[in-house]
Amino acid sequence: MINYLRGFIVLLLFVLGNAVAQEKNIVVTSGADRAIPIAVVPFGWQGGTVLPEDMAEIIGNDMRNSGIFQPIPKQNMISLPTRGTEIIFRDWKALGAQYVMVGNITPGAGKLQIRYEVYNVTTEQQVLTGTVGGSQDQLRDMAHYASDQAFEKLTGIKGAFSTRLLYVTVERLGSANTRYTLQRSDYDGARAVTLLQSREPILSPRYSPDGRRIAYVSFEQKRPRIFMQHIDTGRREQITNFEGLNGAPAFSPDGNRLAFVLSKDGNPEIYVMDLGSRRLQRLTDHYAIDTEPFWGADGQTIYFTSDRAGKPQIYKQRLGTNSAERVTFVGNYNANPKLSADEKTLVMIHRQEGYTNFKVAAQDLQRGNLRILSETSLDESPTVAPNGTMLIYATRQQGRGVLMLVSINGRVRLPLPTAQGEVREPSWSPYLN
Repeated sequence: MINYLRGFIVLLLFVLGNAVAQEKNIVVTSGADRAIPIAVVPFGWQGGTVLPEDMAEIIGNDMRNSGIFQPIPKQNMISLPTRGTEIIFRDWKALGAQYVMVGNITPGAGKLQIRYEVYNVTTEQQVLTGTVGGSQDQLRDMAHYASDQAFEKLTGIKGAFSTRLLYVTVERLGSANTRYTLQRSDYDGARAVTLLQSREPILSPRYSPDGRRIAYVSFEQKRPRIFMQHIDTGRREQITNFEGLNGAPAFSPDGNRLAFVLSKDGNPEIYVMDLGSRRLQRLTDHYAIDTEPFWGADGQTIYFTSDRAGKPQIYKQRLGTNSAERVTFVGNYNANPKLSADEKTLVMIHRQEGYTNFKVAAQDLQRGNLRILSETSLDESPTVAPNGTMLIYATRQQGRGVLMLVSINGRVRLPLPTAQGEVREPSWSPYLN
């Protein structure tokens, strides 16, 4: 697994063990059945100049990335309607489309007005119509908004295409000159902006539940310390300054508490801090190494990685108790837990018995089966979309650290466009207003 200095939290902390996990569950390595064909027709444009973004392309990519829909390529389209009255349904039936989306972009008063419609090809009935307005600079925002509306109407699942992504880039400018940058972008890697730059490592960025704050680990004091930053203003405050390890911050569901790892008492343990009073509560108390906390939706349960069984596995424990319950049993390494929004799926970094490569995997917490989601190796830092349909993780491609997007059902796997340098430590935002 890639050791991006985050190894001080995991790899350098976990000692070799001889215990072998009991193989209880089933491992599935391939995706499911066919995606739903949908045609997102190029939107009509009533202006004179070429728009800087192709709304239909953005919407089509959004629908594809979910793993639930398969857009029909533009070159295969027989006709290009821009409103429902122009749709010839037999054209789309011949192409096998189940849904067709059309739209128009109209300029006016310095803004753009966009109208979109979705039709069921089989029934020839309209299933969605909507409008959204904004400037040319907001074309991507408006496209993601239309995607969210269409996705929710067709699946019953709230769309997550208007969310954002955090990640860290590392640029080596010389033998003793490295620049670390905390970036925020659209969920698909577009429109990246810089939130923080440092000559010292930045690790483990995490969003607050309201999306307005982020917590991360910075080495700017030559030691790992946790900071919190307000996205809109850039205001920062230091949260921890304990001896030893200060790492792996995670906001509680209500945003009022922060879980993290401290080794101030000699051993890495999970602690919880009330951000208002700064009162500190210790969760775990074990001679093993406990790290990488992740909150359950009840705000009382924390999932974490521990080597208390001999090798890294995932456990969960309720606040105020001393008993941890083991959650993972397949493979000899399971770490970095993330839950889907409905808490039915646990995403993790996984290594199977007899293998050396680390993969992204998803475990069904109700049925127990585990699915391998990535086809790369040396994978790390999975982060899950707030609606649970997609995840992004860090891996290596052609010797460079990159981010990969994968649909939870395993149908879609693609690299995200990101800045130069090594890219790592992704974190998906919550739903944003």
